[in-house]
Amino acid sequence: MRTPQKFIWFIALIALFASCQSPKQVLSKSDSRTKIMTNIASDHDMSKEMMDAIMQGDHGKMLMHERMKTMMDDKSMMMKMMKDDPEMTKRMMSGMMETAKADTSMMSGMCKSMMDNPEMMEMMQKMKEKDKGMKMKEKDHD
Repeated sequence: MRTPQKFIWFIALIALFASCQSPKQVLSKSDSRTKIMTNIASDHDMSKEMMDAIMQGDHGKMLMHERMKTMMDDKSMMMKMMKDDPEMTKRMMSGMMETAKADTSMMSGMCKSMMDNPEMMEMMQKMKEKDKGMKMKEKDHD
């Protein structure tokens, strides 16, 4: 009776060790990595968590900086994206402002670029008016 019990425990132990892979081992397989990324990309909450995690690192901030620069250069693409997804626009603007606060040269470049673009200035004015309207509504409810 003890031999079968030992045999079952031995198999369970081997199965446990076989299932314990490090994240690097899992991510090194391209099909596993692709499945993980697809799952994250298709889930709103996980995507948001991933973006937050990416923005915590220096590499993520550098990528955001490069992306912002590209978008500032291609104004039509940026305007289309902002019209198509207002929630993404809000997140992007918040991310840009946080990054810009930490990088004064980027902040001055962003301000200059926005001031040179009448559409951008109009959009910022609308956002400012919308924000004032929301603050007025909050005061009315108090």
